[in-house]
Amino acid sequence: MSLKHKSLLVKIPSYNLQEVLIVLVIIGILLLLALPNLMPLISKAKSIEAQTQLKYIYNSQTSYRFMYSKYATDLNEIDFTPPKTVNENGTSNYNYDIINADNNSFKVRATAITDFDGDGIFNVWEIDENGTPKQTVKD
Repeated sequence: MSLKHKSLLVKIPSYNLQEVLIVLVIIGILLLLALPNLMPLISKAKSIEAQTQLKYIYNSQTSYRFMYSKYATDLNEIDFTPPKTVNENGTSNYNYDIINADNNSFKVRATAITDFDGDGIFNVWEIDENGTPKQTVKD
């Protein structure tokens, strides 16, 4: 008694290459249409980094003033180490600088190093002794 092997051909429903490419093109077109509407949200989300860091600098400056009766003129004096920027293989999108500082006031600026929406304008935030971050240049 011999057993004969019969191969069974089963057709599985699938998509061909043309159908897959058409779907990918449609998804690409939808992304291109949606991207301009998402850019303000992306810019707003990235600006939260600047606001958070500026609030930290404000708190450090306030503590420094309680100790020394003046505001620090250098970020190192308040033990603030700026995070590495995307240009330095880090994650930060802003540079931080003390613009002015004396016994009674200070101003710190966060300047974007990336043009978030590609319009040539770089986002700038500032904070002073009042403690509220203000956007001075909107991207």
